[in-house]
Formats: sequence, C-alpha cells, structure tokens
Amino acid sequence: MRNQKLVTVFLLGLMVCNYPLITLFDREGTVWGIPVLFFSVFVTWLGLILLTYGALRSGGDQDHV
Repeated sequence: MRNQKLVTVFLLGLMVCNYPLITLFDREGTVWGIPVLFFSVFVTWLGLILLTYGALRSGGDQDHV
C-alpha cells in the first residue's frame, strides 16, 4: 500500500511540475517579495515533501525500505 502511495505522489509531482501547469504561475508580481513562479515552485516542493512524509509514516503494511 505504501508503494502505491509513493507512486501516486511521484505522478502528482510530475503533473504539477509539468509545462502547462507551471506556466499558470509565470506572472508579474511577488508574494512576500518572492516572484510568483518561484514561490509556487517552492510551495509545490514543500507539498510533495509533506505528502511523501505522510505516505511513509502511514500505518499501511510494515515492509521496510
């Protein structure tokens, strides 16, 4: 079950960081002094890290990696 969650997080990361979606944030302006594109990339990166952590910490099967 854990492997399925990790594959899902990986595929989600591929979709979110792919060309059509990343260009949605290529705009003028800043968020707390950071350009919108960079801010969205870092927030996405943090979200993927947290999802990976959640997938690894979930109580599914107990096979060790």
